[in-house]
Amino acid sequence: MLTPEERAQIIALIKEQVVPAIGCTEPICVALAVARATEELGSLPVRIEAQLSANILKNAMGVGIPGTGMVGLPIAIALGAIVGRAAYGLEVLRDCTPEAVEQGKAYIAEDRIQIGLKEDAPSKLYVEIHTYDDEGHKVEVVIAHRHTHLIYIARDGQATLDLRHTADCVSEAAATQNEDAPLALNMRKVYDFATTAPLAEIEFIQEARRLNEAAAQQSLAGNYGHCLGKALSRPLGRGIMGDSIFSHILSSTGCACDARMAGAMIPVMSNSGSGNQGICATNPVVVFAEENHNTNEEMIRALILSHLTAIYIKQHLGSLSALCGCVVASTGSSCGITYLMGGGYEQVTYAVKNMIANLTGMICDGAKPSCALKLTSGVSTAVLSAMLAMQGECVSSVEGIIDDDVDLSIANLVSIGADSMNETDRKVLDIMTSK
Repeated sequence: MLTPEERAQIIALIKEQVVPAIGCTEPICVALAVARATEELGSLPVRIEAQLSANILKNAMGVGIPGTGMVGLPIAIALGAIVGRAAYGLEVLRDCTPEAVEQGKAYIAEDRIQIGLKEDAPSKLYVEIHTYDDEGHKVEVVIAHRHTHLIYIARDGQATLDLRHTADCVSEAAATQNEDAPLALNMRKVYDFATTAPLAEIEFIQEARRLNEAAAQQSLAGNYGHCLGKALSRPLGRGIMGDSIFSHILSSTGCACDARMAGAMIPVMSNSGSGNQGICATNPVVVFAEENHNTNEEMIRALILSHLTAIYIKQHLGSLSALCGCVVASTGSSCGITYLMGGGYEQVTYAVKNMIANLTGMICDGAKPSCALKLTSGVSTAVLSAMLAMQGECVSSVEGIIDDDVDLSIANLVSIGADSMNETDRKVLDIMTSK
């Protein structure tokens, strides 16, 4: 049984990792660093230099920037300086207007922005911004490990914040945890918290349902990305896929991702620094709960189970990796759906193992409109894994990377995604940058 102190720590962790975001979080993270540097500088910079880790570059090259109709880092950086507000966090570009976009285009045309790869970056998530004014003053800002985690601020070489050598910046895994409440989570704790915490303490997760369900609905009003979610909800899609809970799960997830990756000015609830992971951990659970006529309490607990499972895995995997985030987040949604089907802890562990056996190895080749395809692959597997789990079917320890212990199975997934796929990550970036 979890103590009140442990419950409080877990709640703090969820509230830190499940937050609203507008736009893909990698370019938004860069815009956030630029906004903070501009605020410290006190005026619009005459020049901005960005040194970024390979994973940040990979995830920012091909994704739409909200409210701009444009793709990539230059406009995100320009708008971070022009209208960005650091206090908004991952909604830093919330105040973007058409006039600001035109100003941003002019700023880019004046060749004021330089973007480069940070060699030997200390973290896969690393953003280093240098801003200069016309009087020669310089401000440096660094974000690392988490998308909103400022670790260094200096004006003219004088640091006002320096966390570069603290424990949570030395350890990538430690940095993904709540700084004030490091937790040793496991699936048992995750399940026990989700199913026993007082309802009043976890009702806040309904905001994820509200935001991400609304994002899916708003997506139908436009033509975003590859329109995957819309295609699934049209007569042809329903004729092929059916008009079922399963097809509705795929459509809702695809719709929200379509809009987000295309740069729609639509907020979503993120998970562990990723809006797509937030969508993947939320929408399948919500659609299943609504159409399966689960109670509101059951939906809340399923959403907590889904999001906290994703957070637990990401604690060890790191905010960015060579592994597609949908692998982690859809594992969470499979747990939530299994719970909504009436499954207990054993069935939830079966679902996790089934997911790891199926999706491990799906690469991340950057944030882009086609992410919707990967998300629907992940959540379709989530439903299949839950169905098998409820029939007592589970991939066994004699098969592949699965262990009898569910937490060891997760550790195996992490060891592949965080370490063994690093060369894959380098090759993906090389392919993307040489096209």
